[in-house]
Amino acid sequence: MAESDKYLVELCLDGRPDEFRHLVRRYQKAVTAYLASKSGNRTNIEEAVQETFVRAYFNLSDLKKLESFPSWLLGIAKNVAKEQLRNKADFAELDSSTEPQTKEQNTEDDFELQRAFAKLPDSYREILLLRFYANQSCQQIAENLDMPIGSVTKTLSRAYSQLRQLLEVQK
Repeated sequence: MAESDKYLVELCLDGRPDEFRHLVRRYQKAVTAYLASKSGNRTNIEEAVQETFVRAYFNLSDLKKLESFPSWLLGIAKNVAKEQLRNKADFAELDSSTEPQTKEQNTEDDFELQRAFAKLPDSYREILLLRFYANQSCQQIAENLDMPIGSVTKTLSRAYSQLRQLLEVQK
């Protein structure tokens, strides 16, 4: 049975830092996808993902609402991406020769989806990442983002619609 984020964070705060690895495994894809939507440079993405988790680990005690770990983590990723944008002018460039690769080779459809995903507003990207990469229910997203559940479902619906439109335009 998978432990909750809150439980894992509590373990880390109670002197069991090795438990943080479970949070890294759980959210690595979400953080990578979020940062990939900001950059096409694989080296920068890998550095940003690592920096995000290092900052999260060392600042766990600052997390006020333990159940909000995914949102808080994506906030850290957003700040890391902004810093890299300021420090490296090429971070925001989407260069197809440095398109991020997963262990399995990206298919053409994956590439098109990543390009469309990168064009979505941050608010849509965040909710989609929490829903599909972090496998959170709409109720969990509502609690983590401190939003009414109706707003979450409406935003998800709009995000799906805009993503479909972007994918149609790219075809």
